Amino acid sequence: MTATLLTIDGLTKSYPTPQGPLRVLDRVDLRLAAGESLALMGESGSGKSTLMHLIAGLDGFDEGTLRLDGIDLSALTDATAARLRRERIGLIFQQFHLVPSLDVAANLALQARLAGRFDGAWCARLIERLGLSGLERRFPEQLSGGQQQRLAIGRALAARPALVLADEPTGNLDEEAADAVLKLLLELIDEHGCALMMITHSPAVAAPLARHYRLRRGQLFDVTHAPALT
Repeated sequence: MTATLLTIDGLTKSYPTPQGPLRVLDRVDLRLAAGESLALMGESGSGKSTLMHLIAGLDGFDEGTLRLDGIDLSALTDATAARLRRERIGLIFQQFHLVPSLDVAANLALQARLAGRFDGAWCARLIERLGLSGLERRFPEQLSGGQQQRLAIGRALAARPALVLADEPTGNLDEEAADAVLKLLLELIDEHGCALMMITHSPAVAAPLARHYRLRRGQLFDVTHAPALT
């Protein structure tokens, strides 16, 4: 039986507003096994990014428990949460968030070096698999959008994380580039054996992932076996 990597029970998060607290997540429960893939869908403002930020230890929550690989995130200081994020979580964003002053090779290795887990052979393999061979000394502004997102994927995987969190990773790309980036991401995730949670608005992007969940009014629904992802 595959071990559970992520355990969420009764997770609740609210934000203050002039009208009073706005509950964005309402007693969310979730399990994600090591090596498993999950698509997280929902309308804008439904709490998808909030949930991902909580899992990444980027924000605190009001109630419930959240454990990653057995570690209780509510018990972590900001420093230990940052260390956990560097070592066990790979983050991929729609906006790439590459460092403009670093070349391709340095951008790819950045998180792995910060985590003290740099492996030159693994990074070289990633460069090749990402189709970036020969571009190691170029800077992000010299790359196409698809190349920048492939580089962001490589950076997320360079430290060999247990979990990759991807927030609309193909949202800024044209259809052809988006299809190629998604295919490559899923191939690398499968090769590495890490778990993947991906936020997406697209049923087509969600389709290849093993499980499908939808956030609606702060509550999480399993729609993996629903007739349509709508």
